[in-house]
Formats: sequence, structure tokens, C-alpha cells
Amino acid sequence: MKTITFYLDFISPYAYLAFEALPRSLQAVPHRVVYKPVLFAAMLKHHGQLGPAEIAGKREWTYRQVLWQAQQLGVPLDLPHAHPFNPLSLLRLALACSHAGETPHAVVETVFHHVWRGGGVADNAARGQALAAHLAPRMGPDAPEVKQQLKANTDEAIARGVFGVPSLCVDDKVFWGLDALPMLQAYLAGDPWFDQAWDAAAAMAPGVRR
Repeated sequence: MKTITFYLDFISPYAYLAFEALPRSLQAVPHRVVYKPVLFAAMLKHHGQLGPAEIAGKREWTYRQVLWQAQQLGVPLDLPHAHPFNPLSLLRLALACSHAGETPHAVVETVFHHVWRGGGVADNAARGQALAAHLAPRMGPDAPEVKQQLKANTDEAIARGVFGVPSLCVDDKVFWGLDALPMLQAYLAGDPWFDQAWDAAAAMAPGVRR
């Protein structure tokens, strides 16, 4: 049985949709999922990029696309009151509920629903306090070990070649985005394409550098 490491940030609607779609997508193949919250903004800074919601045109497309994809998947999705927002308190809260370095599925689900269902203010302090009371974390979200775990998760993801969320890592392979779920399923099912084309595709020489 393969272990999938699911790197996520609650700021991402694609991560939410991938989280909801993953069980159905992989129901035919044995697997185990480890959920690891990361700070997407730190990844963007590392790679010198802007987020989709920070680029005019791409911002509007992102919201239109995720609403369409949610409808196609049959997943409830309400855009939050404002986006992007600061996800730091939500990431730390989820990690404060972790055990042995793994964040429970139910915790990830609850925080995703807090953000992407109901259309509320995702980083509202009062809503955050109510969410924390409901989750009852085993340590304070502002504890040094929680902050360190978020940094460690993010550094680990970058070291594995992750550049965005959601990213699902299996063995030495990174599957990025909601639309990568069929590709992930094929890999777990033993599709021989991966032996023939995965490394070959990465060998493409760059033509122009800017």
C-alpha cells in the first residue's frame, strides 16, 4: 500500500476540491493519506511567484473555474467573503490538533468547510475562536512547536519539489492540482506509462530563459 502525502493550504479552493474528490478518485486502489498543512505564501516566495488570486484575469478565472468544478464534482463550495486571506491561524490550528506529525482527516475537513462553505470571513477572529473551541486542539496554536511544524512541513514540501497546492506526493513523484488526480490514480494502479515517460518528460531542454 502506497502512502500519499497531501500538502495543502486552506487558502486554496483547488486544495479543498482535491480533498473532497480524492476518496472517490482513488477508491479502486489501496492507499494511505497523510495530510500536511503548509504555507503556500512561503512556497510562492521561494519560487519568486505570485498566487493565482494576485494576477488580474487569472484571479477572476480561478473563482469561475472552481465554482464550475465544484458543480461538476457535486461538492458544495461557497466563495469566502474575501480572498485571498491570511490562512496562518487556520494552518496553526490544524497542526495544533495533529498527532505524531499527522493532521487528522476530520480536522482538515472541518477547517476546509470553515473556509469554503457558507461564505463567511475565513480569517475572522470570532469565527476562528469558535472553530478552535469545536476542534479542541491538544496544544495552543501559537505554541513554538506548532510554528516550527508548519515551517518544517513547508520546507519538506519544497525539498520534495512541491511548488503549489494541492500537491500529492508518492515515492519520488509530485502530482500537482485537482486535475492531477486521474494521473495519480493511474500511477497507484501500476500504469507502465510512468516507467516510459515520467523521467523522459523532465529531460526536455529549455529553449529560452527570461
